[in-house]
Amino acid sequence: MFTSIFVVALVLTTVGKLWLSSRQIAHVAAHRATVPARFAERVSPAAHEKAADYTIARTRLAMLGTALATAMLVALTLLGGLQAIDDWLEPALRGSALLWRELALVGVVSVIFGIIDLPIALYRQFGLEARFGFNRMTLRLFFVDLAKGVILGVAIGAPLLSLVLSLMSAAGNLWWVYAWLVWIAFNLLLLWLYPTVIAPLFNKFEPLTDDGLKTRIERLLSRCGFASKGVFVMDGSKRSAHGNAYFTGFGAAKRIVFFDTLISRLSGDEIEAVLAHELGHFARKHIVKRIAWSFAISLAAVALLGWLAQQPWFYLGLGTDPTIGMRNVFALLLFFHVLPVFTFPLSPLSSLASRRHEFEADAYAAANSDAGDLIRALVKLYEDNASTLTPDPLHSAFYDSHPPAALRIGRLEILSQRPRSNPLIPQPAT
Repeated sequence: MFTSIFVVALVLTTVGKLWLSSRQIAHVAAHRATVPARFAERVSPAAHEKAADYTIARTRLAMLGTALATAMLVALTLLGGLQAIDDWLEPALRGSALLWRELALVGVVSVIFGIIDLPIALYRQFGLEARFGFNRMTLRLFFVDLAKGVILGVAIGAPLLSLVLSLMSAAGNLWWVYAWLVWIAFNLLLLWLYPTVIAPLFNKFEPLTDDGLKTRIERLLSRCGFASKGVFVMDGSKRSAHGNAYFTGFGAAKRIVFFDTLISRLSGDEIEAVLAHELGHFARKHIVKRIAWSFAISLAAVALLGWLAQQPWFYLGLGTDPTIGMRNVFALLLFFHVLPVFTFPLSPLSSLASRRHEFEADAYAAANSDAGDLIRALVKLYEDNASTLTPDPLHSAFYDSHPPAALRIGRLEILSQRPRSNPLIPQPAT
C-alpha cells in the first residue's frame, strides 16, 4: 500500500516540477523581446534578452536535474538500491561494530549521489555560467572547493550522524526528542562558527578599506541600533561575476559581508540602501523567526521519523528489508530522501513567508535610507546577475524566495513618493 502511495506522490511531484519548469521557459521566452514598461528606461533590450536566455538555460538544466534525481530515488528505493549496497558492504564489514557499518552505508550512498551529480555541477559552472560570462572559477579551484567540502562534511557530519544513530539505538522510543535537541545545538554552533572558522576556508575576508563608505555604513548601523563585529569584503570575484551582500553569524558574532563584485558596481548611496534592506531583516526579527520556524519544522520531522522508524511497512514499501541491525540507518536514509516528494506541494507557503519578509525589509530600507537608491541598486543587480524580469507567476510562487522584480520595484516606487519621516530606530537586533 505504501509503495503505491509513494509512487503516486513521486509521479505527481516529478510531473509537477517538469510542468512548472515548462511554464517558466514558455513564459520567459514569450516576453524575451520586450522589456517591461517599468524597466524600459533602466534595462537595455540586450540585457533583458540575456536574462531571458540565462533563465531558460538554467531552467532546462534544472529539468535534467529533476529527471536525474527521480531516477536516482527510484533506483535507491523501488529497485532495491539501498538494500543492494548494504548487502554488498555486509561481507566486508562482518565483525565490525554496527555503527561502522551504518556510517559506511551512508558514506557509500553519499559518494554515489555525489559522483552522479558531478557532471551536472561541472556543466553548470564551466558550461552554462561560462557561456553567459559569469564563471571565473578554474577547474583546479572547483575540485579544491569540492575536496574541502567533502572533508568538512565528514569532519562535521560523521560525529553528528554517529551521535544520532547512537541515540536511536540506546535512548528508547523518545530518542527523537534528544536527537532534536542535538540538532538545535549543532545548528547554533554552526551559526557561531561559520563567519570565523568555516567561511574563511573558502574565501578571503578583508576589512572594508573605503573610509568614506565605511563611515557611511557605520552611521547607518548606529542609526538603526545594530551592533556588528565588522564590515568585510569577500573575494567572490574569484569564482563568479555575480554580486551579493549578506549578514552572517549569530548574536555578538554578527558581521556584514559584501562581495567585491557588488562593491565595484554600486555607488555609496546604493550600497547603503542594500545594507538598510539587510538590516531590516534583523530589525524585524526575520532571522530569529526563521530559525525558530526551522526548529519547529525539524521537531515535527523527527517526530514523524521516530514513528515511521517503528513501522515495517515503511521499509518494505521502499525496497528494503527491515532487519533489526540496520533498521535505524535505513530509516534515516529513506526518510530524508523520500520526504521532499511529499513536502514539495507546500513550497509556496515557504516562498510566501519569505517574500513577506522581503517586503518588510524593503519598507524598513525605505524608511532608513532612500527608496530610489534601493531601486537603482536592485535594477543593477537584476541586470548584472541576469535575473529575469518576467518570471512565470506560478513557477515563481513555488521556487522564488524573493518577490518578482516588477512587484518589488512597484512597491518601492510607491514608498519613494512618500515624504520621509524620521528614520525608524528599533531596538538593537539580536
